[in-house]
Amino acid sequence: MSGAIDSLQIGMHWFAERPGGLDRMFVELVESLPAQGVSVRGLVAGSDAVASSSGGHVQSFAAPESRLAPRLWRVRALSSQLKRARRPDVVATHFALYAAPTAGVFNNVPRVVHFHGPWADETVPEGGSAWARGARRSVERFVYRGGTRHIVLSKAFGDILHTRYGVREDRIRVVPGCVDVARFDTGVTRASARAALGLPHDRRILFCVRRLVWRMGIEDLIDAMFLVVQKAPDVILAIAGRGPLEATLRARAAARGLERNVRFAGFVPDIELPLWYAAADMSVVPTVALEGFGLTTIESLACGTPVLVTPVGGLPEAVAPLSPDLVFSSAGFNAIGAGLIEALRGTRTLPDAAACRAYARARFDRGVVASQVAQIYREAIDNF
Repeated sequence: MSGAIDSLQIGMHWFAERPGGLDRMFVELVESLPAQGVSVRGLVAGSDAVASSSGGHVQSFAAPESRLAPRLWRVRALSSQLKRARRPDVVATHFALYAAPTAGVFNNVPRVVHFHGPWADETVPEGGSAWARGARRSVERFVYRGGTRHIVLSKAFGDILHTRYGVREDRIRVVPGCVDVARFDTGVTRASARAALGLPHDRRILFCVRRLVWRMGIEDLIDAMFLVVQKAPDVILAIAGRGPLEATLRARAAARGLERNVRFAGFVPDIELPLWYAAADMSVVPTVALEGFGLTTIESLACGTPVLVTPVGGLPEAVAPLSPDLVFSSAGFNAIGAGLIEALRGTRTLPDAAACRAYARARFDRGVVASQVAQIYREAIDNF
């Protein structure tokens, strides 16, 4: 199909209200697909303000905190209403739980599944039961088997989609994550960023922005800092984010005598993120499991700040083409600590700011990625 496409996008939350990687990708596509000839109507769980903040393109079907059954009923009802108003050329789903209730509504419409990660595995370790994990996995399988095409963020997640969910390899397409590179490439100097944030000008600063949950590897990063400060005692690690492990992580840093070196910044509003990246000498992604891509990697690179990552999931795919030195030898505090010491000493060569920005703009700017997504939508329509 070469003409204009009308798409219905079924997401999870509205990013401005509940920030997350999936939700950032959703809003980036909502805003950038129209330039690729793909008009967008969307549904998410959110407040009544979603419609106005999205320019009328996306509407809320229910509040995220409302009871589950009414949420699922509302997403089906609104999907049916939107189909009656205008049948979409393609339905793109981003979250299995909210895609499942639309079964049967779009029988004659091709579906593209955006696989942002194994929902059951990502959420249950935070306190769920084995029964909950099985139920969520069943919902995922039900939704994914109905896809005409499946978009994954990395080859690593493509392997999971094929082996764990039984999706045929010939239906899987790899398209990386994206950000609005211009929003992160602010031109703010490191000195200006530090002044604005009240950070010292005479110390090396590492930055990590993650949800404070088990799979993000923040425990390993704090343990690695114990090794780093033996060689570079003035280094500061700033950790942005909130989550159930916050108290545990603070206690861990204190127990290792790192009060002077590890700072918890708490929740950082999205508008301030470019300043934090710009203020840092480098950023760190210490993930231990289930990382399909890591949008924080390209946020950092778009700001001109090199990012070091563990060799987990899709992280190496995101940064290794720029420089293999951006990938630690393994996960775990020893490898992270050794890699950070090498980077601080200059024995591990990191790309400069210009190279980071150019790489992010060429590969991960939202217009570049939206063009690839639009092509897959056309392929799904042609092969339905």
